[in-house]
Amino acid sequence: MTSLPASAAFVTRASLAADLAKIGLVPGDAVMVHAAVSKVGRLLDGPDTIIAALSDAVGPEGTVLAYADWEARYEDVVDEDGRVPPEWRDHIPPFDPQRSRAIRDNGVLPEFLRTTPGALRGGNPGASLVALGAKADWFTANHPLDYGYGAGSPLAKLVEAGGKVLMLGAPLDTLTLLHHAEHLADIPGKRIRRIEVPFATPAGTQWRMIEEFDTGDPIVAGLAEDYFAEIVTEFLAGGQGRQGLIGAAPSVLVDAAAITAYGMNWLEAQFGSRSP
Repeated sequence: MTSLPASAAFVTRASLAADLAKIGLVPGDAVMVHAAVSKVGRLLDGPDTIIAALSDAVGPEGTVLAYADWEARYEDVVDEDGRVPPEWRDHIPPFDPQRSRAIRDNGVLPEFLRTTPGALRGGNPGASLVALGAKADWFTANHPLDYGYGAGSPLAKLVEAGGKVLMLGAPLDTLTLLHHAEHLADIPGKRIRRIEVPFATPAGTQWRMIEEFDTGDPIVAGLAEDYFAEIVTEFLAGGQGRQGLIGAAPSVLVDAAAITAYGMNWLEAQFGSRSP
């Protein structure tokens, strides 16, 4: 049998599934994935190969999740109270969980996962996750519109379910679950954001003000823009989490509950608790 030249080699579904098992994914896992797809290697079927390999690794009882957000792009027109001026209201497409694109800032994988048959998406626009697998409905159902990174959110459910987070070549400062740690941390001066959001309903577009802790900037003054990376780096240096190559991508796998607790404690140690 003639072997292919190295330049023709592909990263395949089977090879990725083997790498995922080696780093620590097991059948039944719920795993939230952040991916820099270009770092994985030459994929035989593009990003769908990654989704298929993840599904293979967690098996029929597992669930694959990704942070979707939504492609809104209208924040620059809101006033200081977060309201959309009347002259803009008819021009902004409403959020529809089944149709609105995942934000491009998070790479291509969330949108590929969102459009995979069987995938579901939560009803909170900015904090929405997509999920595929056995518990997709549970993860995405009843997502609170206010403070959508806190109690009852898919992130809280990932911790409750004993889930994991996979950074598949992705920068460590993009680990979205740490927004849940921000929500839980008992520290003073958290930034709050209010913005009006249009929702698609059978009766037409309905506008609603949403309030949450500000995830677009560090949660309190005095933090570096990429401080999530500092938390994850210290977490790994302490011997927690696992690291390895997935395809060609340097990757990290962490326990959701452990990284959340570490991030919450890190913030409280930096800024002190409001409690006496």
